[in-house]
Amino acid sequence: MALPVAAQQQAYDGSAGAFLAARVAASENDFREAARWYDRLIMAGMNDPATLEGAVIAHMSLGEVDRAAELARQLVQKGGRSQPAYIALLADQAKREDYSGLIADIKAGRTVGRLVDDLVMAWAGLGEGRMSDALDAFDALAKSPGLEAFGLYHKALALASVGDFEGADNILSGREAGQIVLMRRGAVAHAQILSQLERNPDALALLDRAFGTEADPQLDALRARLSAGEPVPFDIVRNAQDGIAEVFFTLATALRGEAEDGYTLIYARVTGHLRPDHAEGRLLAGGMLEALDQFALAGEVYATIPADDPAYHVAEVGRADTLIAEGKVDAALEVLQALTRSHGHLVEVQSAMGDALRRQERFADAIPYYSAAIDQIAKTEQRHWTLYYSRGISNERAGNWPEAEADFRRALELNPDQPQVLNYLGYSFVDRGENLDEALGMIERAVAAQPDAGYIIDSLAWALFRLGRYEDAVEPMERASLLEPVDPVVTDHLGDVYWAVGRKLEAQFQWHRALSFDPEEKDAKRIRRKLEIGLDAVLAEEGAKPLTEVANGSN
Repeated sequence: MALPVAAQQQAYDGSAGAFLAARVAASENDFREAARWYDRLIMAGMNDPATLEGAVIAHMSLGEVDRAAELARQLVQKGGRSQPAYIALLADQAKREDYSGLIADIKAGRTVGRLVDDLVMAWAGLGEGRMSDALDAFDALAKSPGLEAFGLYHKALALASVGDFEGADNILSGREAGQIVLMRRGAVAHAQILSQLERNPDALALLDRAFGTEADPQLDALRARLSAGEPVPFDIVRNAQDGIAEVFFTLATALRGEAEDGYTLIYARVTGHLRPDHAEGRLLAGGMLEALDQFALAGEVYATIPADDPAYHVAEVGRADTLIAEGKVDAALEVLQALTRSHGHLVEVQSAMGDALRRQERFADAIPYYSAAIDQIAKTEQRHWTLYYSRGISNERAGNWPEAEADFRRALELNPDQPQVLNYLGYSFVDRGENLDEALGMIERAVAAQPDAGYIIDSLAWALFRLGRYEDAVEPMERASLLEPVDPVVTDHLGDVYWAVGRKLEAQFQWHRALSFDPEEKDAKRIRRKLEIGLDAVLAEEGAKPLTEVANGSN
């Protein structure tokens, strides 16, 4: 029996509202709400391809690949074509080890894209026991311009998975077809392969070249086994299913920052579905969710990595970041404090605690953690400039200028042309009225490195102002204002420069603008005073040196 017209209209209105809610949630990357609304629509009988695809994407993004595959089958049965649906079906077949069906469907047109298709079919061939066909497929991909590294790397993993460690080493060492760039996981794979070839010293040397010698739970455990002469098993890829998981992880890593974050997230979720112990894949999914502002979901992903996993400290730092993003600062600091107790020997753990405290403007509290991080460094390298820079900021803001200057200069010893350090130290000198010629040189080098950074150009103009070169300061200060149009400090500085060259009405206008941009209260108080009595009188009240030059003319 058909529903009465009024009932039909009520059902339609309800579906329309649910569809709109689902679309809005999806547009805001609120995958949990999107999945809930799409499922509600499907239960109500609205199972057109567009609705089904939206549901597939939402469930894939949540890591609910089984549910996504169920919906994808419905979509395909209705004649729909959808790459996310094809990915869900591929992941489901790989999980069930239905390699023949997977290959047949790709050949029939259920394509995700050439690179994914070719790599997955090669691994599926290995899963069917056709190793020669699999190697031929990897070789064909390795001969494709732009795709050589993918084909070679996965061929090496495939060879290692069946015990051909010499063949795998020939590829990863570059002897077969030239050197290929390895990610962290690839370097670990090569170290395991060398160990299987009874070349533990070579494996240790490789790890040292790739990662240095700082403490790292995963690498420390691997190094200990290698140093003891133990043959380390190859477990990066154990079978075809692992290989397909590695395809999605490799491509997700390569796509990060190049493709849309939501798309990369789906690849990371497939990695975790096919291989739940793939910690790097989970970390990548968490990072993608953070990039999409889904902090609660990211925190849930990080929390799935157990305390005995070598990546636990990375996950906990990520979880702390998500808590801060949600405004739960105290909870985040508790997470990091606990981590400093359990993993305090790690540079990144101590520095993460320092960073969190510094961002909360607890500068004095941050300093000991940066010092602890620095103390853990076995051999100081260029990349450690950030630790000295961060501690320098904390010291400067805490009022420890001699210590801050020493930190900044040490950071520049490690990275002499680093624009952030050059700018910060140069600006600090200018603000303190010290070493002005040296400061100007530093800031000019910073501008040369980052010519479109408004805050650095502001420093240049401010240095010129403090040197009494007011006319020279006008052009860079105006340029800084264009690049940072709503920055209260830059706008305030522009007002000061205008005042110094006699453009007093324009100066007052800029000070009014600066007040509208919500400056810090101490700055706002000074700006209001300048509006009351002028810059010259404010400088006199402060006991500062008077302006030494005033351009001819006035407004």
